[in-house]
Amino acid sequence: MTCPFSPLSLARQPFFKSSGFSSRTCRRQESTARRLRQRLRIKPEPSFAETIPTQDHIIYNPPSSAPSVYHTPFKFLPQNDKRRQRLAAATTSSPFAFSAPTSDNSTSSTLPPPLRAPVQKRYHLTSADFDEIRRLRIEDPLKWSNIALAKKFQCSTVLIPMICSVPKEVKQIREKELEDIKQKWGPKKRAAREDRARRRERWGRDE
Repeated sequence: MTCPFSPLSLARQPFFKSSGFSSRTCRRQESTARRLRQRLRIKPEPSFAETIPTQDHIIYNPPSSAPSVYHTPFKFLPQNDKRRQRLAAATTSSPFAFSAPTSDNSTSSTLPPPLRAPVQKRYHLTSADFDEIRRLRIEDPLKWSNIALAKKFQCSTVLIPMICSVPKEVKQIREKELEDIKQKWGPKKRAAREDRARRRERWGRDE
């Protein structure tokens, strides 16, 4: 007689493994992109619909508060008016009070520092410099581009084309180089550049 819990009796008993449970735990529902777009196509709420009529109409958008006839702007106050002194005193007591600047020094003291140094325009080129720019452009137009000439003579790149234009042969070379670069573009970059050019055309037509 064998014990019911002996290793031999346990080996004889059939062992059932739930394969369905293990397979279900490893599966994951994955919907297609088309089904996801269909689920997101929800009709908008009627309250969010556009209520502007299609025909011509008048848009009335009043200000939050109408201006008072008893208020005179600071700019139109006389020099001997006492309200100027009161506004100046209120400005010194509260930094958020409004007052018009009386001088350039006060304006520069209240403004924050500039992000970059202000660029001062220079008018240092002479007629001899213009002749030198034209000579260099004719001598080697590929080397002396607009950027190279502007860097050499310390002027703007906008001024160089006004002095001398690029030869037609150089323009054709630049256009061919640009076409070679465009041939390496992928479909996404090409579509993005075409959309950008289309938007620029619409800007010119004010669309």
